[in-house]
Amino acid sequence: MAPSFHSATNEAQISPVYRLFFLYVEPVSALLGAYFSFFDQPTYLVLTHALSAPRQDFIPISTQIVLSQLSNLYLLFAVNEALVLRSTKDLRVWKALLFGLLVADFGHLWSVRVLGWDLYWSVGDWNAIDWGNVGFVYVGALMRSCFLLGVGVKRSKGQVTMSDNMAEKLLREPKPKYGASELLAGLNVSLTGFEDCKSFP
Repeated sequence: MAPSFHSATNEAQISPVYRLFFLYVEPVSALLGAYFSFFDQPTYLVLTHALSAPRQDFIPISTQIVLSQLSNLYLLFAVNEALVLRSTKDLRVWKALLFGLLVADFGHLWSVRVLGWDLYWSVGDWNAIDWGNVGFVYVGALMRSCFLLGVGVKRSKGQVTMSDNMAEKLLREPKPKYGASELLAGLNVSLTGFEDCKSFP
């Protein structure tokens, strides 16, 4: 099998603003969501919707399970973004992952519609969890949209590389064959040159 010649042109020069937000700020924010939805479920429910929240001394088992699963998804979000994006500069990987998270942004925003449409713009009425559920999601969606549109993203200048087909063709080309006479003639020329060098004073 012919070796594969990979092009480096998919690597990108990514703005430090994106790297700061996607590799540090947003993963830390997701970890905070994971913490509160798992370790402080009463507060999480009250801040989400106080009127429908159960008593703080008794949270239904089904609700505990759902919140624990939500915490796990927040953790997955943080790990995926922080580790996968940190491990590569491949523009295709960044775009694929961030597109998936952008879809999740819209799903997250849609999930809070039952609290009233005015929640989406009544910034003055937001509590801590509203800022996380709406305000911060706006910022994340905007950052992802800008990245996917190519704002602040430049392709690295890739090295000239060969396609797999071209490489395979070159490897299959017949190599020149040398017989014993050609090899002896070449050896004779080398020895003659060596003797000439020794004749110099």
